[in-house]
Amino acid sequence: MARLDLYLKVEIDLSEGEKPQKLASEICRMIRKVYGVRDAEVTNLVTSEE
Repeated sequence: MARLDLYLKVEIDLSEGEKPQKLASEICRMIRKVYGVRDAEVTNLVTSEE
């Protein structure tokens, strides 16, 4: 069986007071629940103002 590293870029609008790292951790937690996903991690977090 082959292993695949998949890199995704996700853009999200945050609500006032919402913490980017907490949201990123929650997304990783949800991805780990998907069958066949061995691990999910945040490697970079970039915030920008519109």
